Amino acid sequence: MLTLGNADVRRILDGREKELLSAVRDAYLQHEAGRSALPHSVFLRFPGDDRNRIIALPAHLGGEEPKAGIKWISSFPGNVARGRERASAAIILNSMETGVPEALVEGSTISARRTAASAALAAGSLPPGGGAETGAALVGCGVINYEVLRFLLVVRPEITEITVFDLDAERAAGFRDRCAAELAGDGRTVRVASDIEEALGAHRLVSLATTATVPHQDLAACAPGTLVLHVSLRDVTVPAVLAAVNIVDDLDHVCRAETSVHLAEQATGGRGFVSATLGGLLSAGASLPRDPERVTLFSPFGLGVLDLAVADLVLRAARAEGVGTRVEDFLPPPVTPV
Repeated sequence: MLTLGNADVRRILDGREKELLSAVRDAYLQHEAGRSALPHSVFLRFPGDDRNRIIALPAHLGGEEPKAGIKWISSFPGNVARGRERASAAIILNSMETGVPEALVEGSTISARRTAASAALAAGSLPPGGGAETGAALVGCGVINYEVLRFLLVVRPEITEITVFDLDAERAAGFRDRCAAELAGDGRTVRVASDIEEALGAHRLVSLATTATVPHQDLAACAPGTLVLHVSLRDVTVPAVLAAVNIVDDLDHVCRAETSVHLAEQATGGRGFVSATLGGLLSAGASLPRDPERVTLFSPFGLGVLDLAVADLVLRAARAEGVGTRVEDFLPPPVTPV
């Protein structure tokens, strides 16, 4: 068993943004083509606790080098006030020949960056009408939106104006300062909006990555033609979902666990309000220009095949570079045939 901690994972992935985007894109294509196995995620919740959860995402991804594994990821929003990250995760990769676990990989960075890559691919596949996209707004100033911005700048390097908002003003200011120091080269500016409505209306590209558990945002402040990357899945009200052009990553998966899209399905009794999947757009090899009169809403549930794809990228690089710690006696010794 090869174990790879957070420092190993970050060291391997830093500077490999384009490789990661390619791996996530290929995972979407394989999934769209039916070359995957993706059981529903399992949500472990606790009696009397409606905020904290741990989720298991098992998956198999086909292609030239098939792979299988599972991500076990916790979300404890109260960690933020304790000075800890909200999410923590571990990924196990299994041999497709024997089924034995081959690697244990720290998964929080993988999870954040595959989520960001998914959002960036959606932004690339859903271009604005009438010219370049020069601004982006981030609602929720945490790890996920920082990674979303990093990957957006790879896909949309023309972005020069960045607006951020968080209910915690101090957190928003710190996020602004970090983005300005690390990402705001080439004449980019970063500012904090005074409220969420200002952030939503500032640009026609918006990323929502909050810890909301109940829909609260009607998107009325968004200009027509805005693309909202609904990464946190539970911010947008049902009427706003139904008024938007809806794109998802996987229709069956996103209509679960009381996401905004799931609630819209329950309200209407069907899924006809969803226009397309990201995998479908990518496999068609064509972008889908946004409706200039409506908001376009991308709601990615977050598929286990994406975690597999990125974890496999990490594992292959680790083996090539001799990174990680091997636990030789993790598994029982081979059984001698009788």
